[in-house]
Amino acid sequence: MDKIIVTALLIVAGVISAVYVFKSIFPVIAQSSDAMVSMEQQANGRLQTQIQIIHAAQTGSNVIVWVKNVGSVTIPAVSSCDLFFGPQGNFTRIPYGTGTPSWQYVVENSTNWDPTTTIQITISGYSPLTSGTYYAKLVTPNGISDEFYFSW
Repeated sequence: MDKIIVTALLIVAGVISAVYVFKSIFPVIAQSSDAMVSMEQQANGRLQTQIQIIHAAQTGSNVIVWVKNVGSVTIPAVSSCDLFFGPQGNFTRIPYGTGTPSWQYVVENSTNWDPTTTIQITISGYSPLTSGTYYAKLVTPNGISDEFYFSW
């Protein structure tokens, strides 16, 4: 009879231990799985995002830069992009909005920066622009970028 009681107590202790281990480890596994899914989505977004600076021109004291979405996803939050501009070797980050210098954008032929859509970026506050080689680089919020050298 003593052996039966001891065996029953050991079985109960084993089941309780197994439940405790499961409850301790399962949340960590689930959290790890969520992190992996999130990283996969970010990597997928980066792979599907591509931009290309297609042209730049000077109009008075402004510089106009056209950038095309050549990827397969809509690029949200264009105002959160980073724009770098200036003479070759002496460029700086230009803030979005108002001020001097600053940049604004207009999506051409659409309301969103969808695939195959071009945005027109107007850089203001650089006057006078002397002749020479200039550098422009646009970086999307998820880190995809393109750069462009142009002269006048």
